[in-house]
Amino acid sequence: MPDSKGLVLVVEDERHIADLQRLYLTREGFGVHVETDGRAGLAAARRLRPVAIVLDIALPGLDGVEVCRRLREDGDWTPVLLVTARDDEADRVLGLELGADDYVTKPFSPRELVARVKTVLRRSDGPPHAAARRVGRVAVDPVRRTAEADGRPVELTATEFDLLAHLLRHPGRVFPREQLLAQVWGQADYRGSRTVDVHVAQLRAKLGDASPIRTVRGVGYSAADAAR
Repeated sequence: MPDSKGLVLVVEDERHIADLQRLYLTREGFGVHVETDGRAGLAAARRLRPVAIVLDIALPGLDGVEVCRRLREDGDWTPVLLVTARDDEADRVLGLELGADDYVTKPFSPRELVARVKTVLRRSDGPPHAAARRVGRVAVDPVRRTAEADGRPVELTATEFDLLAHLLRHPGRVFPREQLLAQVWGQADYRGSRTVDVHVAQLRAKLGDASPIRTVRGVGYSAADAAR
């Protein structure tokens, strides 16, 4: 379609759910390609280069967590939205640790899924005009969507980048997890605060000793010069 917002890859083995996802994403102007098992989904992601991937965890062939892991190992940072069952917390956390950007839990509202996809894509696009930010030994460029630690480039997912940039825009300010969920993820469901902790842990691992992210016990997180 000429006005398409880009192709979204849906990897879902329950046909009625995949059809619902296709319907609502198509209504929002996205092209949609559906695969029903993990191996085919991974091949499609490599072949089609979609703008985003909606990835069920419980898939035949390869599960969604393994698909996400292999994409990230390939250096493919396409935004990934996991679809999980309510009892999939361990897999959900592992998926986030491997670089997934967000998740929805079955049963979910199709409108919520579309909103989450659009939010992840806005994060990956970044603001059209924004100044580069630096705190201590870490810098981000919101226009080019690049991050550096001690002058070396650091590969981040769209969500990791947006979280880091948000903290760096307000050096020294302490953000409760609930505020970060609202301002970075666009969520008001505060039960997802574990998501913030997982992404902070991933950022710290990637930034190493240069990480400016500080934990304020009982409150949340802030960015401060590592030299302080």
